[in-house]
Amino acid sequence: MRELKVERIPVRIERSGLNPWADFRLFWEYQRLFKERKAAAYLGFTIKPNIYGSLAASSLGIAAIPNVSGLGTAFIRQGALQQIVTRLYRLAFRRTPVVFFQNDEDKGLFVERRIIRPAQARVLPGSGVDLGRFSPALPAPGPPTFLFIARLLRDKGVVEFVDAARKLRQDLPNVRFQLLGPIDPGNRTAVRRAELDSWIKEGVIDYLGVTDDVRPFIAAATAVVLPSYREGMPRVLLEAGAMARPAIASDVPGCRDIIEDGVNGYLCAVRDPLSLATAMRRMAELPAARRLAMGDAARRRVQEEFSEEVVVDAYLKALAETA
Repeated sequence: MRELKVERIPVRIERSGLNPWADFRLFWEYQRLFKERKAAAYLGFTIKPNIYGSLAASSLGIAAIPNVSGLGTAFIRQGALQQIVTRLYRLAFRRTPVVFFQNDEDKGLFVERRIIRPAQARVLPGSGVDLGRFSPALPAPGPPTFLFIARLLRDKGVVEFVDAARKLRQDLPNVRFQLLGPIDPGNRTAVRRAELDSWIKEGVIDYLGVTDDVRPFIAAATAVVLPSYREGMPRVLLEAGAMARPAIASDVPGCRDIIEDGVNGYLCAVRDPLSLATAMRRMAELPAARRLAMGDAARRRVQEEFSEEVVVDAYLKALAETA
């Protein structure tokens, strides 16, 4: 950011907290920053910045352009929290000229529930991928390796991944199952450290910890696995595809926008360890040439539909419209 002469200002956010006073302080902090910086526009991303940043910007007559990158736990799990979040979204997006979504199903849900007007909604191909930085990698040597990359949340399907690995280890003892990502204790669906330790002790998975650069891990994998309950447009699947790795993912919004079953990976039933195990077994037993062809198809799809240039151009167009 310094090289680009971008000023970075940390803003404290209680990501999963439900304290209204903390959220009001966040709104006030956004409002104060926008006034001080004489902001021309606000680009939001993720739930609380989208809601409270957009509310603060609109209160000052500043154009807000939020990006609904996924619906999160509040929409996956029904209940009072979903109703509260829906009302907050409706209030926050009332004056926003453009609301970006990362798949058509999320956009359709917001329009159907009258959270936004149809004219506000636009769909992006995810966050885009730098095709030069994420370049094709040679096939990984050794036994098949399945790599789960995500925060270790139940909503990301980590428990289903572990259960599927447990089923497959009996028949495919040489196959590797790896987890890469943080525990994230601030999230209500996070697995506990003791639970992770028990999986490691059992020998069902290898925990790789956390990293700032996923590329070496993707390069060493046979396929990337994301059995999530719902996504916006999962970046990890795009990065895997850019590196010519097939993927296995749940047949849910976001994932099925990237994976074409049998072409660049496999889709499995959501919340179903047996279906996931079946897909991983199919991948493990594929001839090397067939897996290579799947990886090539994954790279082509990302090149054709998910380049970051498309995302940048969409933002520039939206900003020009608000000028």
